[in-house]
Amino acid sequence: MKEITVDSNPSEALLKEMGAAYWPTWEKEVSEFPWEFVTTETALILEGECEMTPADGGPSVTFKAGDLVVFPLGYKGTWEVKKALKKQYMHSEGDIKKRFFNGLTRTINRAKSITK
Repeated sequence: MKEITVDSNPSEALLKEMGAAYWPTWEKEVSEFPWEFVTTETALILEGECEMTPADGGPSVTFKAGDLVVFPLGYKGTWEVKKALKKQYMHSEGDIKKRFFNGLTRTINRAKSITK
């Protein structure tokens, strides 16, 4: 299974280049639940702390506010949200519907920022 990658100090230039300011936001209370990624998801953790444990028994990965995390397509594991989570995210590769709606939301968010 591909592994999650964590960049604990992403540069502002990288985040700007990726358009992170326009990514949709998702929030989750403290909880634990299984998940399978049907896209490659890149997430900027805005608040909270989580641990992901892969279903194949490999080592868990911890990430927190300020981290840029890439969850690979096909990754299966268990989320443990230790502190309430707020993240912005972008889908690439994988499920076409999720990618389409994620892209549409990014476009709408970008348009809203222009009209302000």
